[in-house]
Amino acid sequence: MKRILFLCLVLATLVSCNKEEFDGYDNPFVSIATETGASSITVLSNVNNINTYMVLVSSRPLETPLTVNYQITVGDGLEEGVDYELVTTGNSLVFEPGVYDMPVRIRWMSHPVDESKDNTLTITLTSNSKDFTLGLPGKSGYRKSLVIEKKN
Repeated sequence: MKRILFLCLVLATLVSCNKEEFDGYDNPFVSIATETGASSITVLSNVNNINTYMVLVSSRPLETPLTVNYQITVGDGLEEGVDYELVTTGNSLVFEPGVYDMPVRIRWMSHPVDESKDNTLTITLTSNSKDFTLGLPGKSGYRKSLVIEKKN
């Protein structure tokens, strides 16, 4: 009985070795999030610091640079130079081969906000040079944008 069971196990192992291995999913994407992985965050109006938001690439190893473009949309309650300052300039990031995360940095300035206004700053990924999916794969587009709200 043990021999038959052993032979069945060996036969099953040999048969399964002939199957092609699964390489995983190959849907490269670019996403944006806080350093902790959140897609939205609150910044208090009484702080004066530089925050880092990460643009991340998930793909097989890159052989050529990847350019990722983004747009910053500011609500009517925030004013550049008063509430915040963009430390990362421009609207694109270049990922050289071997680089899979790049920062967008914003300096938040201590200044109270009018809570009846839109006090959000949104960073939205708009395009990239390799036609990678923007945000996590799927219909939701989760992590295509990062919403930062300044509150008193």
